[in-house]
Amino acid sequence: MDIFYCPVIIRDVTKSHVVIIGGGFAGLHAARELTRIDHEVTVIDRHAYTTFQPLLYQVATAGLNPGDVTYSLRRWASNDKTNLLSFRRATVTAIDSENKQVIVSRGKPISYDKLIVCPGVGANYFGVKGAAENTKLIYTRKKALEVRDIVFSGLELMAAERDPNRKFTAVVVGGGPTGVETAGALAELKTQALPELFPEIGVDSFHVVLVEMTDRLLGPFNRRLQRYTKRALSKLGVDVRLGSAVQEVHPDHVDFADGTSLESDIVVWASGVGAHPIVSNWGLPQGRGGRILINPDLTVVGHDDIFAAGDAALCESNPSPQLAQPAIQMGELVAKNIAAQEEGSALEDFTYHDKGIMATIGRNAAVVELPNGIKMTGFLAWAAWVIVHLMTLLGGRNRVSALLNIAVRYMAWPKSAAGIIGDFAESPAAIKRSTEKQEG
Repeated sequence: MDIFYCPVIIRDVTKSHVVIIGGGFAGLHAARELTRIDHEVTVIDRHAYTTFQPLLYQVATAGLNPGDVTYSLRRWASNDKTNLLSFRRATVTAIDSENKQVIVSRGKPISYDKLIVCPGVGANYFGVKGAAENTKLIYTRKKALEVRDIVFSGLELMAAERDPNRKFTAVVVGGGPTGVETAGALAELKTQALPELFPEIGVDSFHVVLVEMTDRLLGPFNRRLQRYTKRALSKLGVDVRLGSAVQEVHPDHVDFADGTSLESDIVVWASGVGAHPIVSNWGLPQGRGGRILINPDLTVVGHDDIFAAGDAALCESNPSPQLAQPAIQMGELVAKNIAAQEEGSALEDFTYHDKGIMATIGRNAAVVELPNGIKMTGFLAWAAWVIVHLMTLLGGRNRVSALLNIAVRYMAWPKSAAGIIGDFAESPAAIKRSTEKQEG
């Protein structure tokens, strides 16, 4: 009788163990490239999911469900066929570079041979008084949901009170893509959804203000696209205020540097990003905005075995824009440079390959600028924006769900402008009014 042997192939992992702090664009792309070349990788993140931040403004304005723009990191790790990828949910509290360990909030320290730091960024308030206490953000799923619930709760209260003198003012600070997209979505809610869904509220009772301290919106874009953006926002009913610097934010109003003030029910801060405060405890060199200082080859200054990538990394001699594409490209190069370092080869300096920039303003309105000089506006640009963002989402379910939400929202417009239902939440202004009423 013939005996057939089935050999068992055991993968011998002899390459370094790489720990990655942060499950964003840079971290996930670095992890995939590293496992592909037989590195064991551990990804650490304080959340159990990764977030597609470019679409969080859609969550904040009831266009998409939070599940459409988030994806389980454990599910993502389990999809890796090499079995070299693992995920650890924890907050990084310190980095012991001498003993090559990452100290985390729960469980034992995690040892590494190589470390990649890409924790992403949060808000940069630029020292504006009251901004941290009295504004809302849309850089995380939780924060985006807070904005959504405050806006719709405010409208429901207005509908119940039926006070013709009562107004709801949403102030968006920052004229970059996040600020423009948020203001545009809120303005569509004002002009399209209010007459259909809130007949008790007059359109003029909902005030959307976009504040930018410079003299133009969408700074990196071509001037023609900047002018188009301002016209499109104004057509939607956005009060665009250029050359307006915020001096202080109060619970119910904003003070400007020119001495004027503006009443507000909610202030959405989209004026810039900076490193998370906890990064300062990691013992790594930091530069402008608290970003981690790196060399052109993406190694952290003073640390040959630690790399940094994404929005939180800064090469002072060659700074990169804080966008998704640079983060993705940096993550991929980090993996390549780790392999080169182990082989004794020269490391490659990072060069950003611009694939274009885009921003949406509202339904059928967007701006796209490609590196070859092609510029698009209107429906064509909006369609391109939708396609690119859907393709970039992680997971087939997320792509299908987001596509269905966008399609239904588009076809059922304008009643679909407020299609996602949230919970009741009070704005800082509403809390102040309630307190004053009780005290009075």
